[in-house]
Formats: sequence, C-alpha cells, structure tokens
Amino acid sequence: MAAESAAFTPLTLPVLPLDDEVVLPGMVVPLDLSDAEVRAAVEAAQAAARSEPGKPRVLLVPRIDGTHAATGVLGTVEQVGRLADGDPGALIRGRGRVRVGAGTTGPGAALWVEGTRVDETLPEPLPGQVTELVTEYKALATAWLRKRGAWQVVDRVQAIDDVSALADNSGYSPFLTTEQKVELLETTDPVARLRLATQQLRDHLAEQDVAETIAKDVQEGVDKQQREFLLRRQLEAVRKELREINGEQDGEESDDYRARVEAADLPEKVREAALKEVDKLERSSDQSPEGSWIRTWLDTVLEMPWSERTEDAYDIRGAQAVLDAEHAGLEDVKERITEYLAVRKRRGDRGLGVVGGRRGGAVLALVGPPGVGKTSLGESVAHAMGRKFVRVALGGVRDEAEIRGHRRTYVGALPGRIVRAIKEAGSMNPVVLLDEIDKVGSDFRGDPAAALLEVLDPAQNHTFRDHYLEVELDLSDVVFLATANVLEAIPEALLDRMELVRLDGYTEDEKVVIARDHLLPRQLERAGLDADEVTVDEGALRKLAGEYTREAGVRTLERSVARLLRKVAAQHELGERELPFTVTEGDLRGLIGRPHHVPESAQDPAERRTAVPGVATGLAVTGAGGDVLYVEASLADPETGAAGLTLTGQLGDVMKESAQIALSFLRSHGAELELPVGDLKDRGAHIHFPAGAVPKDGPSAGVTMTTALASLLSGRLVRTDVAMTGEVSLTGRVLPIGGVKQKLLAAHRAGITTVIIPKRNEPDLDDVPAQVLDKLDVHAVTDVRQVLELALAPATNGAKPEVPVAA
Repeated sequence: MAAESAAFTPLTLPVLPLDDEVVLPGMVVPLDLSDAEVRAAVEAAQAAARSEPGKPRVLLVPRIDGTHAATGVLGTVEQVGRLADGDPGALIRGRGRVRVGAGTTGPGAALWVEGTRVDETLPEPLPGQVTELVTEYKALATAWLRKRGAWQVVDRVQAIDDVSALADNSGYSPFLTTEQKVELLETTDPVARLRLATQQLRDHLAEQDVAETIAKDVQEGVDKQQREFLLRRQLEAVRKELREINGEQDGEESDDYRARVEAADLPEKVREAALKEVDKLERSSDQSPEGSWIRTWLDTVLEMPWSERTEDAYDIRGAQAVLDAEHAGLEDVKERITEYLAVRKRRGDRGLGVVGGRRGGAVLALVGPPGVGKTSLGESVAHAMGRKFVRVALGGVRDEAEIRGHRRTYVGALPGRIVRAIKEAGSMNPVVLLDEIDKVGSDFRGDPAAALLEVLDPAQNHTFRDHYLEVELDLSDVVFLATANVLEAIPEALLDRMELVRLDGYTEDEKVVIARDHLLPRQLERAGLDADEVTVDEGALRKLAGEYTREAGVRTLERSVARLLRKVAAQHELGERELPFTVTEGDLRGLIGRPHHVPESAQDPAERRTAVPGVATGLAVTGAGGDVLYVEASLADPETGAAGLTLTGQLGDVMKESAQIALSFLRSHGAELELPVGDLKDRGAHIHFPAGAVPKDGPSAGVTMTTALASLLSGRLVRTDVAMTGEVSLTGRVLPIGGVKQKLLAAHRAGITTVIIPKRNEPDLDDVPAQVLDKLDVHAVTDVRQVLELALAPATNGAKPEVPVAA
C-alpha cells in the first residue's frame, strides 16, 4: 500500500462547494450553473485553462452546515451546455482526492485554494484478504442492483478491478446519507474505504430484508381480511337466498344488531358506542371470542330502559294516605317522602324538572334496629310515588365489581348490581333499596362502600359509569333508600352523601296497632284462617308485645302471633277447639306458654334485682335498639386484703374508665355525701354487669355505677321504678350522652316509670313519642348528687342494712 505522504505537485484550484452533496472520484455529475458559486468556480477554471493545456479543473468540496470538508475531489469540466430542463449546466468528472490547503488568489470571483493530491495506489499483487473483500462487495452490489432491475450497471460494477475505484463507486448509492459519503471521501486508504462501503451496503440490505418481510406480512394479513370479508358477504347472500326459498322473513331482528340499535330509542352517546361495537362485530369472525363478548354487551345495552320513565304520582295527600295505611309510626320518614314529592311537584309545575343534567333524586339512609320496617318501607315509598321498586341486598358483599361491574375483558363479565337493578325495574327512575349497607365488607377485591360513593352522590351520579357498560348512566332521578342497623358501621364519606333518618323503634301502643292492622291479617292468611274464624283482642296483643317479646321492632311479635294462630289451627284440626274463637289475655299462657319478659315492677318485691343495696338500673343502646342494663356492686372481705377495683362483664376501655371515675368521685366526696368512704380504701370494690357474654362499652353507664356504689356504701336500696343514663365526671357533673329516644323506649317497655337523664339531653325529648313521655317521669339533672337523691330510697328506721360482701 502506498504511503499517503507521497509527494505530489501542489495544485491551485478554484473551489466549487457542494451543499449537502458529495462527489467521489470516478463519478460524473451534472451541476446547475444557475447557482452563483458553481458558475463562478467553472468560469474561473475556464479562465485558468486558457493559459494551461488540458480541461478546466475545479475542486469539488462538500459543505455541510456552512463548513467545508478537509478533503475534496479534483474534477474536470467535461462539457458546458444545457441540462434536460433547459437551464445552463456543466458536466464534471471526479478524478482524485485532494487535501484542501490554504487559500490563495486567482482569476475570477471564485475562492482559490492550494491542494495536494492523495496517493491511492496499492502494491501488486493484492493480498488475499483484499481480493475476498472485492468479491464480497461485488456480490452485495450485484444483489442490490438486481433487486432494483439495474442489469446494465451490474456488468459495469463487475468490470471494475481497482480497489479504490470500486469503493468510490458506492457514491452512486441513493441510500447513503451525506455523512456516510463524507466518511467515504475522507477515508484515504482504499482497503479501509472498501471495507466501509461493504459494511454500509450490508447494513442496507439487512434493513431492506426486514422491511420486505414486514410488508409481506402486512399484505398477507390484508389479503386474508379481504378474502374473509368477501366470503362472509357471499355467505350472507347465500343465507338470504335460502331464506327466500324457504319462505322465511329476510333479516330477522334478533340477529341483526345494527337494525336493533338503529331502531332502539337510545341516548346519542350510547347509540354511537353501540354502533362502534356493531362495526367490530361485523369485522370479527364467528369463532372469535370477542364476538360473543360484543353480542352479550349489545344485548345488555338494548335491554336497558334508556327512555323508560314512570310518571310520579303527585297526589301528595294520596301518597301520605298510602304511607299511613301501610306503616304505623315512622313519622320522620313519611314527612321526608312527602316533602320530596311536594318539591318535585312544584318544580314540575314551574318547568324546573332538570337542571344541569341533574334531577331531584333522593338518597335516604334509614338507620334503626332490626324489625322496625326499614326494608318494607322502601316498597311503600315506591307505591306512594307510583314508581317501580327493586331491592339490592348488600349484606356480605366484598367485591367492588358487584357495584361497578366487571371489565368486559374478563370471562363471564357482568354489569354491577346498580345497572342490573335498573334493568330489572324496567325504568330509569325506580326506587332502589340498598339493603343492609352497613354489612358491606372489604378485602383484596376492593371496597364496595367506596364504589357506592359516586352512586349515592346526587351531584355526581348523573354521569355514573359502570365498568361493564362504559357509557354514562343517569342515576339522578333514582330514589335510593339505604338501610342499616348500626350507624357507626357506615363509612363517614358514604354517610355524608345520604340524608339520615333514624327509626328508633315502636312504642307498645304502636306495636299493638301494627299487630292488629298488619301482622294479624297476614298471619291469618298464612295459617289458612279467616278473619271471622279467629280474632285476637287488644289486651292479648298488648301482653304479647309487652311480656312475650322485648324488642325495638315487631319481628319477634309477628312470630309470636304466627305461633299463636298455628296453635289454634292445630287444635281445631285435632277437634280440641271450636271456631270461631277469640283469643284473650288469659288464653295466652295455655296456648304459647308463660311470658318471657315480666317487668321488674310486676315481680315480687323480694325477687327484684334492686331488692338489695348495690344494684342499680341503667339504660343502654344495642344493635337491637334500647335495652335495660343492671349494674351490681359489692365489697371484698377486709381480711383478704384485696384492695382496688375489679370489673367483670366483658367491658370496653371507656366503660372501665367510667368505673374508675365513679370510684374516685365517691372517695373524694364520700364524706360530703355521708358515705363510709373508709370501706373503699380498705376493701376492694367489685362491679359486675350481668350478661357477661355480651360486649359492652361507652360512657353512659357512669351515673349508674356511681349510684350502685353509693347504694352499696349507704345501705340504701335503689328504687325499682328508676332507671338512669349519663356520663359522670370527676367533679360529679352529669354529662350528655346519645340515644335518648331508644333508651326511653326501652325503659317504657321494661315497665320503668322514672328516668334520669343529663340536663343537656333535655332537647332530645322532642323526638320521644308523646304517649311514652306521658307514662314516664323524666328528670333532667346536672349533678350526681341529684341522681342519688332521686334514685336512692330513704333508709328504713335509720338502720344501715347489711352490705353485701364479695366471696
């Protein structure tokens, strides 16, 4: 290989710059002389050639982004004339590489530089590796040229034997970038240049093979789809002809989803989504699982009552009469529904039916103990409003998809319970009862209560989206009623979106009315009896409600009535009793056994729980409504030395703290209350809450524990007819508590006549039925001393009864 530093005669040449173009030695290129720089260089070369033998010479230098390359190509102007488009031009042939040197002067307006020729000769004979490289390049070039159909050029390439000329021949390749051509120009070693040209050509052929493979696959897929589409059209045509031959109607509606969608009265956005799915269905094959998913989705959308709405019955008095006839009591709920209907009527009369896409749907939360009629109330509301009714049971639901639906990509996907409820109702404005909303759980499948947030928000549910349908569903005209037993079990965010209505239970008089007007007729029918065959007088019903059952609702009362009627029916079938028969109060024991809940006031004085000092009657709220709670206290034997406070009855932390506060108050104020506080220092106190298997907690038993301990120390009995509730402080203040209405109803059921409540709870008495307040002597107190004065019976003969001692 010749050294690149071989000596050459220096050349002085005009520069012909090439913008974003490269000419390699051996190439013949036409140049447009309309360019000022090209014309100046050619004219300068022609002027210099007049004084020198040979053709005019120029230096072709690539110029990229305004910068000239360090290596150019010596070119000779072969011919000057007109190009094919008629513009003046020059034909220039590249002769060899020239290293660009310093600038100099010369004739004309062109830039003149000094340059040095580059020696590109190779020694003879060529090494074997160079020969193999030449062969490889010619093979690659031949393969590329044959793909383009350039057979004449193939022969010319095969005829080139010079390594340098063969490498420079790649300058004609249209796939090379300007940077790649500059790299070839500046590579002065012919072997290295040929190796570079070979690699560039190899890379291009590999890219071309990949592109051809992709194009072939795409074309095959397109051809397959077109063929399948054509065959399906032919199949449809054949089926049409067969239907005509057999006399069948053309295009049954059940199979033609497009016709069904276009015929259905759908909202605009729903129609657009359905037509898109129909397009997908027409393009999919019968064997594709996507086809069955689309058909199921379309069936669901077409079955939805998008435009079906029932007209509300705006007869306010009539609606009120329906509610009164079907449910006794529950005045708060009846008033709320009446208000809702009245507002809807006035808005409709004034043309304010829909505002901002929202209607006036109500969301009510009915919270109360079991058996008070929460579930049956929903059906009565729908009846009063003239709407369809549907019940959604949420007890035990733990999967979020039960509310919002499953994604369609899952096998067996279904819409959520809300969408299914709307479809079942057949109307877009039904009354939907979400039963047992406090029993909703959460696990790894999500939190259904969180999914209900949008459903029960009147500001958002007009654009509710089910994961399965994925179209907007307007729930703003739906009346949602949610039922729950325990208010604390409902998430706060969910409760905030609902209007709370409490159902705290029935009075005894209301239970008698419900049993007479609703329960008894229903159970007579179930027992196969007529109303004129068996009658139950009011005294028997009152005793059933007061002594055979003790509950906030009427579910157990209904079971007792059913048991009573079954017994009468069985005795009649056995020939033991003639019909008609009237059940009186005296017949109950012989028919269904002894009473289970005898009031303390009706028991023998010696058998009452408060017959000994240290027992007080409190009031509590449970999941089944209000209840009477007894507190027992005793002192340990001083010889055992067991000091302190012992608590039993499965108590919570708050109730344990209340017991400590009661004990501390009596220790610090015992002398003032004339109590022997020395017993509390030397002997351990034991407080027990019976029904030890039932968990208990809360601060409202504070006054009851204080009264029990004071009764124990003073030896004075707690009055049998007195029950109390309230939180106590270390200074003896009686603090307010909750659930006053439920507690007073429980006291009334238990036969209590005097109730002590905190003074600050006095406004809560407005919620208590008047017939209950008439039978109770309610005392509102502020201090524990007032409680002791009211609750403790006076000491008999000034003697102190014996104090119970714990074993």
